Amino acid sequence: MKKVELLSPAGNMEALKAAVYAGCDAVYIGGKNFGARSYAGNFNIDEIKEATEFCHLYNVKIYVTLNTIIYETEVKAFMKYVDTLVNINVDAFIMQDIGMIDLVRKTYPEFEIHASTQMHIHNKEGVMFAKELGIKRVVLARETEIEDVAKIKEETNMEIEIFAHGALCVSYSGQCLMSYFIGGRSGNRGTCAQCCRQKYSLEIQNDKIITNKYLLSMKDLNTLENIGRLIESNIDSIKIEGRMKRPEYVFLVTKIYRKVIDSYYNCKDTKITKQDFIELEKIFNRKFTKGFLFHEDNSNIVNTYRPNHMGIKIGNIIEIKKDYIICKLNDNLSVNDGIRILEDDIGFTVTNMYINNKQVKDAHKNDIVKIKTNKKDIKGNIVVKTTDNKQLDEIEKEIDKKNRKVNISGKIDIKYDKKICLTLKEKNNIVKVYSDKKIEKSINNKTTKEDVLKQINKLGNTVYNLNNLEINLDDNLFVPVSILNNIRREAILKLNEQRLKKINYLKKDYYIDVPDFIQKKDKSLYVHNDKLYEYVKDKKFDNIYIDYDSNIKSDKAIKSLPRVINKFDFKNDYYLLKEVGSIYKYKKGITDTSLNVTNSYSIAYLHSIGIDKVTLSYELNDNLIKKILENYKERYNKNPNIELVVYGKPEVMITKYNLLKKYNQTEGYLIDRFKNKYFIKNKNDYMLIYNYEAIKLQNLNKYYTLGINSLRYDLLEKGDLKNI
Repeated sequence: MKKVELLSPAGNMEALKAAVYAGCDAVYIGGKNFGARSYAGNFNIDEIKEATEFCHLYNVKIYVTLNTIIYETEVKAFMKYVDTLVNINVDAFIMQDIGMIDLVRKTYPEFEIHASTQMHIHNKEGVMFAKELGIKRVVLARETEIEDVAKIKEETNMEIEIFAHGALCVSYSGQCLMSYFIGGRSGNRGTCAQCCRQKYSLEIQNDKIITNKYLLSMKDLNTLENIGRLIESNIDSIKIEGRMKRPEYVFLVTKIYRKVIDSYYNCKDTKITKQDFIELEKIFNRKFTKGFLFHEDNSNIVNTYRPNHMGIKIGNIIEIKKDYIICKLNDNLSVNDGIRILEDDIGFTVTNMYINNKQVKDAHKNDIVKIKTNKKDIKGNIVVKTTDNKQLDEIEKEIDKKNRKVNISGKIDIKYDKKICLTLKEKNNIVKVYSDKKIEKSINNKTTKEDVLKQINKLGNTVYNLNNLEINLDDNLFVPVSILNNIRREAILKLNEQRLKKINYLKKDYYIDVPDFIQKKDKSLYVHNDKLYEYVKDKKFDNIYIDYDSNIKSDKAIKSLPRVINKFDFKNDYYLLKEVGSIYKYKKGITDTSLNVTNSYSIAYLHSIGIDKVTLSYELNDNLIKKILENYKERYNKNPNIELVVYGKPEVMITKYNLLKKYNQTEGYLIDRFKNKYFIKNKNDYMLIYNYEAIKLQNLNKYYTLGINSLRYDLLEKGDLKNI
């Protein structure tokens, strides 16, 4: 069985080195552009080059995230960036944008691309779509259950990567538009404002069932106890989330998962300790969940109490005196630790601490301590530790040790009247170097094998560990230390050069064959329930879309498939398609806004495989739409068939977590802190969340003039009828 890859995050160089020293097999990073974590430190070009060389010396792969949707105006800069990264010799790109994947694959047919979880791939058909697109590895949606993961791997024989630890999005990744519509910060563009970490109230039938809770804030994923099941599912990569996290977090999580993975391979026992979980809780947790991956239900998937670090409980406040809290501890506490009064959400760093009025630096379980604070209005009594300064110090010391080494073996021949020959070997890499001078005999000073080993083994500042050295040494020879040092340095330099040898990837011209479409001025209508259909069935629309489970029988209506499909048991063969598995399955139809099409290359690819009409993303303005159409016609000398939604309340999330199910309801509202009301509904056990207000584009004829073939109105409720 091939050993599963441990893939760690790095938001900066310090975190990258921490991940490598902790034992990862690969790291994923983002550059300054086109990555879905714009607020991480990220890497400039020089840093990416340095990071790549560093990783490759340790036999660690490096993947770069290019996993945003790309606007038409960015394509030139995007491909220039791709050229640079390919030349640097990073190992793979992690991508979302269908058009850019096709462009990169056609330009660099040998370069490796991984499908980001932002591509919303959650079924076998979606993986096969990725395979046809030329993708080597798929990062499955976090909601995919372990049995389906194993089945997908077996039936597709594609590389599969699974998130195993860290933050979870409540929405299926790549399917969240809430941040974009609220504040223009797009999750698909790397600038998510984390609306899911805010407070909401739940209203059902005009009654507030829940008030001001973090209803959409997911707990952190922790699959440590299920690593064996992940490995046995034959996946290729176990992934840790955390490009926004500090180096100490990256080191600790990587180190623990490395230990557990290795233990499982060695003896089918993960050897997890209670202390492992405590250390993970201390470094960061929002409480832990095994996730939908391992069948957690609604009751253990979100943390409605608070959206950030929960820390670990260290005691209770038993008294408050002026500027001090008096606390009985159930765990250790030290000066410079960070603590928080949980109920009040008041946090501060411990600067002064007393036991029996004597100032102390450390306190322990059952101690009663007096802690100075300038915080007012403290009412709660549960105290948690959110920063353990000693834990961080210990991790920093471990990182500084740089314990990870690459094993090499060698052979050195030291013969009379010949130049010294040193051979070093690391896997398939072999170098051989010679001294400048021949070696003479000596009567008084004789070099021993121990002397030779000592000098050749001086590898402290390198990545190497000399595992074995065969020494062939003639008697009565003296070799100056300087000669041995020089030959060692030269051999290491040559070994580094060989191991960092550049791959020259084949570069080709982009080409694609697309059909030509007749220009039209169609109007389309999407009705989300059967009652609405009765109001509009006699109106003049060229296309009417209805949901796949509608009872309407009409040749005029095109059924719309769901955004999440676990089984393709639909009867027709022509649909409005919302995810890539459906595209692979039917090879024709109309693609919806959920495909996140924002450039002409995506349109071209979809048309080339049989899609009749492509609906543009909501995340486009008029100038970008104009540029898409101009470039498409100029590049391909043909007309596309494009639809644009001009009215409707966008579906801003689809979640496997379902608030309504708990109350056995099908509809309700989420209300945010600004009193905006988001309509939510339960559909096949998934919760759909719609924007609080409708989009309503103006001056619609200009879109036909630009070359849009169809304008669409989405009707969610009866009140929308007045807008068509």
